[in-house]
Amino acid sequence: MDPKEQRIKIAVQKTGRLTDHSLDLLERCGLKVRKSKDQLFCYGENMPIDLLLVRDDDIPGLVADDVCDLGICGLNVVEEKRLERDANGKNALFKRVYDLDFGHCRLSIAAPEGTRYAGPKSLENAKIATSYVGILKQFLAENSVSADIEYFSGAVEIAPKLGKADYICDLVSTGGTLKANGLTEVETLLESEAVIIQTQVPLGGEKQELVDKILQRLDGVLQVRESKYIMLHAPRSALAEIRDLLPGTEAPTVVPLEGSSDRVAIHAVCRENVFWETLENLKAAGASSLLVLPVEKMLA
Repeated sequence: MDPKEQRIKIAVQKTGRLTDHSLDLLERCGLKVRKSKDQLFCYGENMPIDLLLVRDDDIPGLVADDVCDLGICGLNVVEEKRLERDANGKNALFKRVYDLDFGHCRLSIAAPEGTRYAGPKSLENAKIATSYVGILKQFLAENSVSADIEYFSGAVEIAPKLGKADYICDLVSTGGTLKANGLTEVETLLESEAVIIQTQVPLGGEKQELVDKILQRLDGVLQVRESKYIMLHAPRSALAEIRDLLPGTEAPTVVPLEGSSDRVAIHAVCRENVFWETLENLKAAGASSLLVLPVEKMLA
């Protein structure tokens, strides 16, 4: 087989809130790329992996059509495109294989401030502006509500002011844009985050092994984002108390200190934030020479 056919293609958002996180994550997994002149294609120099930088709503289609093996995009886009393909009689042909725990937002229905909302039935016969027609239709059907959906491709939040809608259905992160436009959230349809999707077309042994290696590395990187490596000295008598104070850790490594019969060195990976209060409590329990280091990678 041509070696070029063994290269993995990953679709990534070209510009947007997921772009920098996605590229940084792949770089931390060891991938080094060289960009093409048009900045739409990145060639993996040290691994047989290439990146396609595209619009986020094109990513599910590229993966479904087997143009790309993997894609990184928001769950909101994945679900909307899955429902769109279902509505057109097409199979999704992609599967969600990993949740990345960044790019968090929610797809919500919002109403002008002061609107009385008493649950989904309040949407009966209302006009709702959205670019997420499929997800909204599914929500209305699940709640036996009949409403008029107005498609808006952008600036959905101004639809009520224009008299085009009674409600909107749009992505919300901080809620600042809604507040600036006199809107308030009344219903959450979907909690979203960045996810990895994979084509359902069989990749073959070598390509699947490479995909599995990528996912393993992603797991190693994501596991340690909040993790810290703690080293300290302590008396043996304080071991039980210190174990209880170490946040999010399994059994620590305990090493006898040279020339001392009652003091030990303790090393531990803490998978939670280590705050100043934690260090102060450890010191009060008898710890000394405390050192906290970042953890870059970890394989369980």
